[in-house]
Amino acid sequence: MAVPLFNLAPDLTVSKLCLGTMTFGEQNSMVQSFQLLDKAFDAGINFFDSAEMYPVPQRAETQGRSEDYLGRWVRERKIPRDRVVLATKVTGPSGQMTWIRGGPKCLDARNITEAIDSSLSRMRTDFIDLYQIHWPDRYVPMFGETEYHPVRQFSSVHIEEQLHALGRAIDAGKIRYVGLSNETPYGIMKFLQVAESGAGYPKIVSVQNSYSLLCRKFDSGMAECCHHERISLLAYSPLAMGMLSGKYFSPDGGPADARLNLFKGRYSEGESRYNLSNTTIRDAAKGYLDIARKYGVHPVSIAIAFVLRHPLVASAVFGATKLWQLQQVINACEVKLNPEIIADVDKVHSRFPNPCP
Repeated sequence: MAVPLFNLAPDLTVSKLCLGTMTFGEQNSMVQSFQLLDKAFDAGINFFDSAEMYPVPQRAETQGRSEDYLGRWVRERKIPRDRVVLATKVTGPSGQMTWIRGGPKCLDARNITEAIDSSLSRMRTDFIDLYQIHWPDRYVPMFGETEYHPVRQFSSVHIEEQLHALGRAIDAGKIRYVGLSNETPYGIMKFLQVAESGAGYPKIVSVQNSYSLLCRKFDSGMAECCHHERISLLAYSPLAMGMLSGKYFSPDGGPADARLNLFKGRYSEGESRYNLSNTTIRDAAKGYLDIARKYGVHPVSIAIAFVLRHPLVASAVFGATKLWQLQQVINACEVKLNPEIIADVDKVHSRFPNPCP
C-alpha cells in the first residue's frame, strides 16, 4: 500500500507521513540517513522535514548537518525537485545556541533572511517548499510547560516584520509557503490577522505541533482555529519520542541507543516532556500498549493510525533511526482503528489526559 497524499496547498501535495531528519548527523551517519531516505521515498513518502538547528541534541559541531544530508541526498540521487517537498525551520530566540547568529536573540528580518539563505545553501536547493518558524518570538509555555505566566513576557519582534521578511523571500522565489510550529491559538490568529491586513503578507498554511495519544492538547482551542481558518496540522512526535512503541518498558529499560537512554541528561527538551520516571506518563503509555495487545495490533500502528485519522492532520512527522522502525510506521498506513479501539483509547485518555504536553 502506498502512503496516502494530502493537498496542503493548491499546488503542494504532501504524503500523509513526513520523515523528520533531526537524527541525521548525530544518531545517523550520512550513509544511514541516505538509506532511510531511500526507503521512505520508495514507499511513497515525498515530504521531509528539517531545521537549521538540527540534529539534536544540538551542538555547534553538528549544527546544520541534517539539512546538509537531506540536500546531498536529493542531489546525489538525482531526484527531480518537484517530486519532493522540503520543509525546514528558522530557530527562534534562544540563549543557549550561541553558535546560531549569536543566540539568536530574536526573529527580526535580518535573522529570518540570513537563516533562509543559509538553509538554501546547506540543502543545495533554489527554494524551500515550506518554511516554518520553529517556535514563537515571544514567551509561550512549551516543551513540557503547561501554564502561561504573564510576568515572563519579554519584548518581541512584531509579527508584521516577521511576515514581511517571509513575504520578501516568497517574492524572491526562495520559499513557497509559510508555516508555524509550537504555536498557540493566540499566535495562529495574530498571524492570520496580520496577513489579512493587506501589504501582501503571506498567509500561513500549517502549524507543526506535538500530537499523539499522550498529547492531544491541539484539540483544545487550536483545532477550532485551524478548522475555521483552514490551517493544517503537521503532527510531530506521534510516537511520543518512541514511548508509544513500548521499547522503554522492557525489564532492561530499552535499547541503549534509544534516544532517551543514549542522551540521558543531555536532551532537556525531550526529557522534560517525555519523563520516563513520571508514573502518570508511564501508566498512560502502558494503557495504550495494553490496548494494542488486547486487539493484536502493533503499538506503533495504533499510535500512528490514531494521529492520521484526525481530520485536520495533513501529515504525521516522525523520526526513525533504523530501517525496521521506518517500515513499522509505513505499515501503520494500512491500519484503520475500529470504534471499539477508539473507545478504549478514549477511556485511557480520560484517566490520563495529556501527560506529555
